[in-house]
Amino acid sequence: MTAEQALPVALLLPGQGSQHRRMAAGLYGHEPVFTAAMDEFFDAAGPEGGPLREDWLAERPVTDIDHVTRSQPLLFAVDHALGRLVLSWGVRPAALLGHSIGELASAALAGVFRPRDVTGLVLDRVRRLAAAPPGGMLAVAASTAEVTPYLSGDVVVGAVNAPRQTVLAGPDGPLEKIDRTLREAGFVCRRVPSLSAFHSPVLEPACRGAAELFAAVEKRPPTVPVHSAYTAAPLTRADIDDPAFWARQPVAPVLFWPALEGLLATGDHLLVEVGPGQGLSQLARRHPAVRRGSSAVVSLLPARPGSAEADRAAVAAAAAGIAEAGHRARTG
Repeated sequence: MTAEQALPVALLLPGQGSQHRRMAAGLYGHEPVFTAAMDEFFDAAGPEGGPLREDWLAERPVTDIDHVTRSQPLLFAVDHALGRLVLSWGVRPAALLGHSIGELASAALAGVFRPRDVTGLVLDRVRRLAAAPPGGMLAVAASTAEVTPYLSGDVVVGAVNAPRQTVLAGPDGPLEKIDRTLREAGFVCRRVPSLSAFHSPVLEPACRGAAELFAAVEKRPPTVPVHSAYTAAPLTRADIDDPAFWARQPVAPVLFWPALEGLLATGDHLLVEVGPGQGLSQLARRHPAVRRGSSAVVSLLPARPGSAEADRAAVAAAAAGIAEAGHRARTG
């Protein structure tokens, strides 16, 4: 297939719930572009950078990877660094779509924020959320209409991931009660790896004041269209310039499936997931365009945590798949 015939590439960047111990660490020191991007993040993080790097690379991290002080900054850094790696192969994406913190990584990859500025914004978000009340998230194999009658006690729909995959978020006690009730009613439920109630009003007090920091940094038009999982549409200049839009993202629901539908409504794409796991790839494979074979999915990393060799093999296979689809792609 020639480059002219190749499907345009859209990068998918995952968020909370996809993190795991040593995610993508097998590429560190092996893929120079990825390594440089991670080091750039750790260096920009100042005194917090060293502990972040150490916990990321550790077999037994000091701080739980699911804690907001580790999951959020490391997910951002890994997503962004993997995106930089794919760009270094000569791939020129036509669109970016991030889930949760993946949207901030998408915006950074598209040049909306300068690297040092966005690192500061991520760390400020983390500090705020770390002070929020504990909570969690629950994935339910059901539509939003099916789960809505069960919602109570500050538990809300936190994400619409697919027509029959809804994520609930809220304080631990009420969320556990709804979890039991849904299971008794015959629904399949699974706790999402998170110690915070992302995308729920529980986090709203913690996010107050964050808009001031977003207002203080330069924001530029994206070099690549960024499809927002908060508006289910490409980012507009008004979105980008609005500090409250960015500051409220930890509170606002994630509309991943509507955003994916909007992206694929513009035409078929090769969807490349650049982040730990294959959660967004699995969701994308449910889309009619992928099921009928007109759009396709490639994952950069293994579906489950594994060895450094598994990380490297997955990246090599992804590069080969992207090249076979008609795009210039190479590792090393």
